[in-house]
Amino acid sequence: MPTHPELNAHEARLLGVLFEKERTTPDQYPLSLHALTAGANQKSNRDPATDWSEAEVLVGLTGLIHKGLAGKVSIAGSRVDKYRQNARETLGVGDGRLALLSELLMRGPQTPGELRTRAGRMHEFPSTDAVLADLAAMAGAGLVRRTDAPPGSRVERWVQLLCPGLHPIPSGDQAATADARAPTSQPALSERVAGLEQRVQALERALQDLGAL
Repeated sequence: MPTHPELNAHEARLLGVLFEKERTTPDQYPLSLHALTAGANQKSNRDPATDWSEAEVLVGLTGLIHKGLAGKVSIAGSRVDKYRQNARETLGVGDGRLALLSELLMRGPQTPGELRTRAGRMHEFPSTDAVLADLAAMAGAGLVRRTDAPPGSRVERWVQLLCPGLHPIPSGDQAATADARAPTSQPALSERVAGLEQRVQALERALQDLGAL
């Protein structure tokens, strides 16, 4: 399985934002440090919400550049440095798979249906099956993996692997443990309630006896 650079939380968010803005606001791309900071701290299509300074974003950008996932661009007539993503070349993936990866980096684990809707801002997917085909190929490349369906849902979710632990999710063992606890806790609660009811009834009888004296 191919080995890819491991990212920290800042680098992961910034890589996702760089590709998103390339696709959704091409007239403003490549991005200045100020624009990239605003994109990282954007309130929509982001999880978790952040409030990073330009200094923090610059540190993250430096990390991406060192890992070959971003680069500085010199534009004639511009007084500020601008930055672009290099994920296509470094990771060897096309726009559709980059759209899915960016969405997972910016928002965490999602179902194939959610990914088709949300990543559709960056790349059009003809069907959910097309999304699943891309996800399967990315899983083979070590970029994503499928997770078990969370409690109460029948649909599996997918998570990115460039920044493990960025969006923690319960493991299958944790979910199984939680499910195992649930049936045993209910009888224990019922027993406590029944005991309290018996004590209340005993107190009521005692009060009635006192009133009869």
